[in-house]
Amino acid sequence: MDTAIITGASAGIGASAALLFSQKGFKVINLSRRPCRVKGVLNLCGDISSKKALEKVLPTLNEAVRESNSISLVHNAAKIRKDSVQTCADEDLREMLEINVIAINALNRALIPHLPSGSSIIYVGSTLAMKAVPNSYSYIVSKHAQLGIMRSTCQDLMGKNIHTALINPGFTDTEMLKKHLNHDTELMTSLSKMNSFERLASPSEIAEIIMWVHQNPVVNGTVIDANLGQKEN
Repeated sequence: MDTAIITGASAGIGASAALLFSQKGFKVINLSRRPCRVKGVLNLCGDISSKKALEKVLPTLNEAVRESNSISLVHNAAKIRKDSVQTCADEDLREMLEINVIAINALNRALIPHLPSGSSIIYVGSTLAMKAVPNSYSYIVSKHAQLGIMRSTCQDLMGKNIHTALINPGFTDTEMLKKHLNHDTELMTSLSKMNSFERLASPSEIAEIIMWVHQNPVVNGTVIDANLGQKEN
């Protein structure tokens, strides 16, 4: 049996990945505040940035790891807020890093020692892991950190037959993006025109890339842009 452990699989890219892995015969475990609606998914609901919540689910995760031929650990959960280098309070930055960075570190530290050969650790980043735009300061800081985590994962796990990659979606038609834009349909339309195909990426397209990365260790240590060819300013 193969298992996919996906953070933030309650909606968007995570939910699409849960559906695809399930269709491919994987046991799927969702770690998020809300349950995933995909049939058959094991939901371990809670705040993954909480040490207490993580300790509560670790026995179940470790049991799944022991029973699996391979694991795809997909770090997908993320938080975004509007802020800038001038306005971001220390406590707000800490909260962002707890969810987007520290939770990743905690899961990795707990699970990597037990991952079987052939497993993957996949980070779902953002095009903002490689560049910056105004007024997304804490999110950009956290996504740049994820790039460093992925590259360090690759180097630290040399010879373990566990591979990793960072997938950087562009503007994707998700609940998180709509909420971030205050459900401004005009702005959504404007963003959709910022790539070669003049549309938003779909969560299912990103899910297909997640699956492909798990199946292809040749991409170990690679950054994969999934943005439909964004226009450069």
